[in-house]
Amino acid sequence: MFRTPVRLFAAGRTDTGVHATGQVAHVDVPESALRYAYSRARRDGEPEFLALTRRLARFLPADVRALRVERAAPGFDARFSALRRHYVYRLSTARYGVMPQSARYVTAWPRPLDVEAMSEASQQLLGLNDFAAFCRHREGATTIRDLQRLDWVRDGDLVTAHVSADAFCWSMVRSLVGAVLAVGEHRRDAAWCAGLLNASRRSSDFTAAPARGLTLVGVDYPPDDQLGARTAITRELRTR
Repeated sequence: MFRTPVRLFAAGRTDTGVHATGQVAHVDVPESALRYAYSRARRDGEPEFLALTRRLARFLPADVRALRVERAAPGFDARFSALRRHYVYRLSTARYGVMPQSARYVTAWPRPLDVEAMSEASQQLLGLNDFAAFCRHREGATTIRDLQRLDWVRDGDLVTAHVSADAFCWSMVRSLVGAVLAVGEHRRDAAWCAGLLNASRRSSDFTAAPARGLTLVGVDYPPDDQLGARTAITRELRTR
């Protein structure tokens, strides 16, 4: 659309099969290219960013939509300026599985789950910890994260996890869910789940939950005048 190569930076990556309804991204556009896009908007009689949103809808595949385009504040970085990310993980314990219209976004779980036991185990994982047991190893990368929320809610056959942290490492959310599900099935207890925080490498004692039940639903950012400070904090190598 800008007739020049541009690079898109997203707030976070998602595994294959994971969905996002709250992804945020930024792109640096040369002023000359922006003027070209604005001229098209004026020609079409539309506000500048509304025109970009409409045109993106024509170019993007059917399973990707850009909901809004706006000018970012100076210093904004979709990834490094973020305060926290929010995910939900949805399971259905119904005997018939998942209704067809929800099948892409909900994981069928045919075994009973003790949501109270899962909630107890989840509370013991909150806070600033080394989540190496829940992350795929990446050389030189820290696995220390601040897990701020891990709640479970049951609504009939639908069981939903709400997960928030300042950041997540590779496969961390699915691994957290997989470990807690082992507690929900009474194959493990809450103390075992908390003990995983002492591991220095990814654990093989549980399986990560399937990708399809997971959705990135939101990313939080600080006020504009705090963007630079937040970016500096995020780029620092965290220690326990």
